[in-house]
Amino acid sequence: MKPYISLLRGINVSDQNRLHMTELKGIYEALNFASVATYIQSGNVVFDCAEQDPGVLARVIEAEIARSTGLTLRVLVRDADQFQEIIGRNPFISERQEDPEKLHVTFLSELPSRKALNNLRLPAGAGDEFQVYDKEIFLFCPNGYGKTKLSNTFFERKLEVAATTRNWKTVNTLNEMAKQR
Repeated sequence: MKPYISLLRGINVSDQNRLHMTELKGIYEALNFASVATYIQSGNVVFDCAEQDPGVLARVIEAEIARSTGLTLRVLVRDADQFQEIIGRNPFISERQEDPEKLHVTFLSELPSRKALNNLRLPAGAGDEFQVYDKEIFLFCPNGYGKTKLSNTFFERKLEVAATTRNWKTVNTLNEMAKQR
């Protein structure tokens, strides 16, 4: 058994795609995943299962959510080792020691094309910054994520892949939950 972390895109936001965490936990348990634990109401799940490709796991989870709830949601999955690498890779911590309250990570469903990355430009605005590493984008939003133009929709439109964002505290908490297994 290996620990995995899944991140659901767009649940429990503005009364759309309502899914209680107890129901979500039951869906994962119905898939025979072990030690299922959720964190806050935004669709973060840590679970154990036999080692599998995270992309395949994401599609299996999406299909079961659709079957049992009727909701069509995107699910992004990383294994615990990948999450640990993400923690160590954040350039806004390792190189600049920025305020963790201003940091976020946008998780991408797949690697964006080189062409899309080459055309990705920072929108004019309030000093927000980003750095792309593989399937993650590290964000520094000095005025807060609620005021940034670097939203999931911005990255999805520019990179043509699904995206979901978590604040740095949530990323670290999920990493700790996975390490404690």
